[in-house]
Amino acid sequence: MVTDDYAKFIELIRNKTGIDLSQYKEKQMKRRLTTLRMKRGFKTFTDYYHAILKDENLYHEFLDRMTINVSEFYRNKKRWDVLEEQIIPGLLKNSRQLKVWSAACSTGEEPYTLAMILSKFMPVSEISILATDIDEHVLNMARKGTYTEKSLKEIPREMLDSYFIKDGNFYHVDSKLKKCVTFKKHNLLADPYSQSFDLIVCRNVLIYFTEEAKAKVYQKFSDSLNPGGILFVGSTEQIFNPGRYGFETAATFFYRKK
Repeated sequence: MVTDDYAKFIELIRNKTGIDLSQYKEKQMKRRLTTLRMKRGFKTFTDYYHAILKDENLYHEFLDRMTINVSEFYRNKKRWDVLEEQIIPGLLKNSRQLKVWSAACSTGEEPYTLAMILSKFMPVSEISILATDIDEHVLNMARKGTYTEKSLKEIPREMLDSYFIKDGNFYHVDSKLKKCVTFKKHNLLADPYSQSFDLIVCRNVLIYFTEEAKAKVYQKFSDSLNPGGILFVGSTEQIFNPGRYGFETAATFFYRKK
């Protein structure tokens, strides 16, 4: 049962930001935000709401906790190997120019990984990836393209040497790779979706949505793909009834639009 205080918080956040917390799994989201609220010393969600309106750092912290911005390059590398060895060659049989979307891209590791993999198949200057997230703060971090060694541990050596510049304890994404990616703010649960994609990557995000919200997003992804296009999801997000959305299984965690 949602408490009146939390229900009011959901309504206030939705009206102010367009973010609908009711479409996220309630138990997980409420526990996560309650911990954060108490850590910051607020007795009620109403007090917390008024505070995050006035304090930009609190607001970004709220978004970060809500969306779980945990990312790294080539996360679950075996899945990226499948993308490189099976999926992309299949897509390139139909088109030399792929339209690609990295949805809920967080701090940018995912779209830059996509760009590196695509660079094995085409000149970097021909790669164009749309990368979106609900959080403008993480998008700004992604645009800067500066990362610690921890997030780069799975990157193949040749990619590290080709596309990163070491600066003390940090690594900067090379400008030629940055130019492959366009970062934009987008709310998967509220904003319109662009169309005619060949590949959509959305990993480790839908697990936090309710089943109803998840179904809506899967259908919108399907509608946004070209016939034969691929949806690549996270390793905890297997779609058990892909036919419902006009998909067929292309490989584990990869779904092809019929």
